[in-house]
Amino acid sequence: MSVENPVPESIKFPALTIVDLAAEGEACHCGLPELCLKQGKQQLSKARVFNEQYGWHYHPASDELFIVIDGCLVIDLAGGAELRLSPWNSVTIPAGTVHRTRAEGRTVNICFEKLAAETVFVDENPVSAS
Repeated sequence: MSVENPVPESIKFPALTIVDLAAEGEACHCGLPELCLKQGKQQLSKARVFNEQYGWHYHPASDELFIVIDGCLVIDLAGGAELRLSPWNSVTIPAGTVHRTRAEGRTVNICFEKLAAETVFVDENPVSAS
């Protein structure tokens, strides 16, 4: 088990700035790190572009809201359930839910979570949520 506590290096858009999410998705290219779009006092929104799989993990004290802009994001849940999100689909993963994300081809999504949310990585193929 490993723990990650991400703190964004820079915020692209300050508060009260309108963001064209479709344009941001088109401008992103695979291989770029996640891009912190906005930060509030208690919440962070990040754009992610990827075409791979992220490891099994959970966030002990933060829900995680995903909104897919382009591509297909698959979220596997411990215990075997699979959530498939197409463009403009969204889902909230509750705090403490063991999950992993994986892209089918190039995928662009926006993720909302608590500012500096803790991420705890777990063994591959967990049988049940922690």
